[in-house]
Amino acid sequence: MQHKLMATMAAGLESLTARELQDLGFATTTDNGKVFFEGDDRAIATANVWLRTADRIKIIVGQFKATTFDDLFEGVRALPWDRYLPLDAEFPVAGRSVRSTLHSEPDVQAITKKAIVNKLAEVYHRRGRLPETGNLYPLEVSILKDVATLTIDTTGPSLFKRGYRVAKGEAPLKENFAAALVMLTNWRPDMPFVDPTTGSGTIPIEAALIGLNLAPGLHRRFAFEDFAFFDPDALASVKAAALAAADMDRELDITGYDINQEMIEIARLNAHEAGLGHRVVFKQLAVKDFKTDKPRGVIVANPPYGKRMGELEAARRLYGEMGDAYRRLDGWSKYILTADLGFEKAYGNKATKRRKLYNGSLRTDYFQYWGKRPARS
Repeated sequence: MQHKLMATMAAGLESLTARELQDLGFATTTDNGKVFFEGDDRAIATANVWLRTADRIKIIVGQFKATTFDDLFEGVRALPWDRYLPLDAEFPVAGRSVRSTLHSEPDVQAITKKAIVNKLAEVYHRRGRLPETGNLYPLEVSILKDVATLTIDTTGPSLFKRGYRVAKGEAPLKENFAAALVMLTNWRPDMPFVDPTTGSGTIPIEAALIGLNLAPGLHRRFAFEDFAFFDPDALASVKAAALAAADMDRELDITGYDINQEMIEIARLNAHEAGLGHRVVFKQLAVKDFKTDKPRGVIVANPPYGKRMGELEAARRLYGEMGDAYRRLDGWSKYILTADLGFEKAYGNKATKRRKLYNGSLRTDYFQYWGKRPARS
């Protein structure tokens, strides 16, 4: 069965997710926070197993204009719900409405639910309520500018939940956002990679997964595994191919540093859980003490932003230490994420490029300092 599919992601990451899908062989179109593509059950499995930067993969059951509740009811009822939902399906309906005539989300949810029950009761020749004792099918009705979109979430817990982070520190990065930070650099697996403020180790771990071509969803479960219409052989085939594609013989030079030894222990535990305990090195080290004789490499840092009262001065002092430590590293590219727009002044150098990203709901900037390319021999 062919499906219209939608990957969702954080604002600012659409181009990365689109590129990932294109690399997997899909044609894509992009909207704010969404990338659209089409495919069968294997496409659902492939996107969930392989996408590093997305949050969820959803099936688009249908889309139509709705300015009245009658429009909504009839539009929902006309959709082919029996293609997806068996008689005993449990199908909670989440609802969102943005800049639309039908602005009451509880009413939108209730009418959508009623229309689906009405359709399935007719198809399955049932009277009254449906049992809803079977597997879970998470549905959503989203109305944007009077256009209703009905979807089924195939993912379950968000794709950022890789399963390896058993411990975390204060304000950790989501795994898919950390992967995006790595993918926005010029790093290649044959280059040194350093995270000087590693915290719970998420950025180096994601870099190692990328470097080894390990699919991030290889060892987790997805909501679609319980869908009656889904072919289980499709997931088995995708995971077998992903295992075969991993390059476990590749040598990596990835290091995470933190001034806090307790965070180093947490990072090591997470790396071990990810099966990367011997692939990533974690050491206690202050930013100002970093030195290297390696001519080229990439630094990716997510330092404290100084958002709390009294912390901004300490954060800017750290930025200055970064500038002092990295100034001599001409061949290294440096990428630093912060919400402090005074970063460049504290760092002591204007960035080559800045990119606006959202770390959750927080606006941040990714300050990029590109290293000098080596002279051609």
